[in-house]
Amino acid sequence: MTGTLYVVAVPIGNLEDITLRARRILSEVDRIACEDTRRTGKLLELLGLDRRPLVSLYDHNETRRTPQIIEALQAGDSIALVSDAGTPTISDPGFKVVRAAIDEGLPVVPIPGVSAVTTALSVAGLPTDRFRFVGFPPAKGKALRAALEALAGARETLVFYVSPHGLERFLAAAEEAFGGGRPAVIARELTKTYEEFRRGTLAELCADPGVVRGEIVVLVDGAPPDEAPAEADLEAVVAGLLADGFAPSKAAREAAKRTGGSRDAAYRLAVALRSRERGDDG
Repeated sequence: MTGTLYVVAVPIGNLEDITLRARRILSEVDRIACEDTRRTGKLLELLGLDRRPLVSLYDHNETRRTPQIIEALQAGDSIALVSDAGTPTISDPGFKVVRAAIDEGLPVVPIPGVSAVTTALSVAGLPTDRFRFVGFPPAKGKALRAALEALAGARETLVFYVSPHGLERFLAAAEEAFGGGRPAVIARELTKTYEEFRRGTLAELCADPGVVRGEIVVLVDGAPPDEAPAEADLEAVVAGLLADGFAPSKAAREAAKRTGGSRDAAYRLAVALRSRERGDDG
């Protein structure tokens, strides 16, 4: 029989957030694939669990490690996949292993638990009926501004992971892209001793972001209906997607997602632009 890959969420700070099921799985599997063997070894020690064989799996070795993990699963080993904190594959390593296991028809079982995304959303005070997890935005100024400008018309709450040294640059770019009056929240050191939530407009948070250290999640309210993109802005996004090789229907869907504009309007623009291109070619 083949083994099972368990995708196990672990605490992001407070050890008491470990679930009973996660604890049991970590005590039963044959081995654990983890970002940092020292941190996971310490976690097992703090939980009072016997140490299991630990296999390092991080961004720079995941491609090389994946075949080894698949081979172990096929040989019958059960393996827990964990990240340093939170849920694996959510802006953390593990996707390639999960994808490969699925492709090989191997059992993949989620062991749910804490995630910084949902933890921050639950107490942010911003709408949660729709949200978009963006993850880590580009670090460089020009790329960061372009990425945020593409999201300016999105109606759903936006969730970002931001490094401490990049927080002020991110807030300044967000204020420029979304407007200083847009409500936002800085969630810092979630579940840890110095947990902090700073709520206000982007202008207010730019002026006083608080203590800039620790793990940070920034949430930004979605654009109100009257901030839907102008047709010229929507056309610019559609034109860029067509130039990148998107078909009109896919370009329309992606443009609506990026801008918060009408998908039907985006499709009409895509068809008109494509027709215009063909006319120019002829």
